[in-house]
Amino acid sequence: MVDAIEKLEMRCMLIVGWRERVDLPLLGLRNLKAKIDTGARTSALHATDIVSFERDGVPWVKFHTRFDDDALDTDVECPIFDQRDIRNTSGIPQSRIIIRTKFRIGSRLWKIDLSLTERSDMKFRMIVGRTALRRHNILVDPSKSNLTTPVSAQHSDERSSPS
Repeated sequence: MVDAIEKLEMRCMLIVGWRERVDLPLLGLRNLKAKIDTGARTSALHATDIVSFERDGVPWVKFHTRFDDDALDTDVECPIFDQRDIRNTSGIPQSRIIIRTKFRIGSRLWKIDLSLTERSDMKFRMIVGRTALRRHNILVDPSKSNLTTPVSAQHSDERSSPS
């Protein structure tokens, strides 16, 4: 059950910039530099060494993700949610593994679908597409960036500050 504060927060419009720091807490990925891309339908996460396997009869995926900023290189394992044809930046359909995980921007947290794809030639290793933003009262201001701070970054700042 969502408490009263969360309900009120979800009714308020959250204004974000065209690039923001976000968290994928279930994957152990925090403070990621992401492009908020309303031109993309599906969100995408940079992934290499993608290997699908079964665990207890359930399809899973293992992959490595690396960011060029201060986020850590990470090996991730999680259940596969789906496999879909997604159009790449050139408009060519590619079959991609889709995972479903929690996404945090500012203090808001909800589930999103992420396609796994190799994005090492792209400036942003993660893009947040319009489907992930839909029904969450998010307004994108394309003239601004970094309007929110992930909760994880706020807590790490608190832990590192002297008393």
